[in-house]
Amino acid sequence: MNETETALIENAKEYFRNATSAEKRKEYNTAVTLFFKTLAALADLMIYRKEGRLPSSHTERFRTLEEKYPDTYQKLDQNFSFYQDSYRRKMDAEISALLREDAKRLYEQLGISM
Repeated sequence: MNETETALIENAKEYFRNATSAEKRKEYNTAVTLFFKTLAALADLMIYRKEGRLPSSHTERFRTLEEKYPDTYQKLDQNFSFYQDSYRRKMDAEISALLREDAKRLYEQLGISM
């Protein structure tokens, strides 16, 4: 594993760990934001492993996922609206749990222990 992969995995784990802690404190906006960042870091890892490059923006990440990895794109796209909404409205336990479970599935898909 190279430095880029290590950084992406460590970042994803840090985001997930802190999201879980925020969720336990019922700070769902923070949890949703960090679970989405987990998903983004893991999606970047997937792209890096398969394409040999990192996306430079949300737009490039979404474009690559949509074109080549539609299942992952669908989950990230669905969750991106929650991430955006977390700036404008209160998130709840149900939304947080959805993102948490999607992150867990992506961890499993990539063969990464949490």
